Amino acid sequence: MMDETFHFDNSDEFLGRLKELVAQGIDPKKIRVRMPYYLPEAEEIIDRKLGLLRYFALFGALAGFIGGLGFTIFTALDWPLNTGGKPIVSLPPFLIIAYLMTILFGSLFTLAGFLLLSRLPSIDAILGEEEFENSFIIQIGNEATKWKL
Repeated sequence: MMDETFHFDNSDEFLGRLKELVAQGIDPKKIRVRMPYYLPEAEEIIDRKLGLLRYFALFGALAGFIGGLGFTIFTALDWPLNTGGKPIVSLPPFLIIAYLMTILFGSLFTLAGFLLLSRLPSIDAILGEEEFENSFIIQIGNEATKWKL
């Protein structure tokens, strides 16, 4: 199949053509859309699967929790501060650090996963051959698979 590009100024025409292309049996993986603003209908038509970004967030949160808890326990055991017979490793104050590390690492891993999965910064996407400003674009073919969503 040849590479094809369709330009639309109206979102209704854009969505109609997108429905026609999917109804014709064109593989949704070979369709790339560019929109000046987000249209959830386009995503429903193309029927994209859930992304991997949630796993980056989960792994980052778990790594932050385990790392924060491990860091505080290691520090307390390496430099013990015995005050009035209290236990050296006491979980309640350590859980605060672990909670904060969970949020920090979860958000950093999510940002890194977003940049990795969306292939940013991408010079090709920024400096494309054409400028589309306020138009809706549908690309089909090999050129569309160059930038995976």
